[in-house]
Amino acid sequence: MKQAAADDFTIDRYRASDEAELLALWQACGLIVPWNNPYTDIARKTADSPELFFTGRIGERLVASCMAGYDGHRGWIYYLAVHPSVQRRGYAARLVAHSAARLLELGCPKLELMVRNSNQAVIAFYQAIGFDLDPVVVLSKRLRVDEPHDLA
Repeated sequence: MKQAAADDFTIDRYRASDEAELLALWQACGLIVPWNNPYTDIARKTADSPELFFTGRIGERLVASCMAGYDGHRGWIYYLAVHPSVQRRGYAARLVAHSAARLLELGCPKLELMVRNSNQAVIAFYQAIGFDLDPVVVLSKRLRVDEPHDLA
C-alpha cells in the first residue's frame, strides 16, 4: 500500500455503501465477535444516530471507523478501528477527537468507553490521549440475543 501522509486522512459520516469495507475493517481489527451481529449493530446505529457514525479514509480506501453515542448523560465510543496496515499514524486519535467534538456540540459533558482489561495496548493508547482509568465495574444483562452472522 502506498504510504499516505496524515493530511490524506479524511473523516466523514458512514454511508450504507461503506458496509462491505467496514465489515472487512472490523474483521481485520478483530472487532467481530460471535455474540454481536455486526450487521445488526450497523442497522441499530444508523437507525438511532447516524450523525455519530464516522469513517476514516485515505483516498477512497476506508481504513478507520468510530461509532459515538450520547444518552444525555455521557458520551460513548464504540467500534474504534484503524486497519493494521495504517495504525500508529494518529488516525485513531483524530477519530476520537472528531467524535468528542461532535458530542461536545450536543452538550455532552463526559466521554467514556469500555476496553477489555486484558487489552493493555489499547488501554495505554487511550491513556496517552487523555483518558483516565475509572474505578468502576461494568455489569451487563443481554436483553436480546442477536441472530448469528456468517462473519468469523
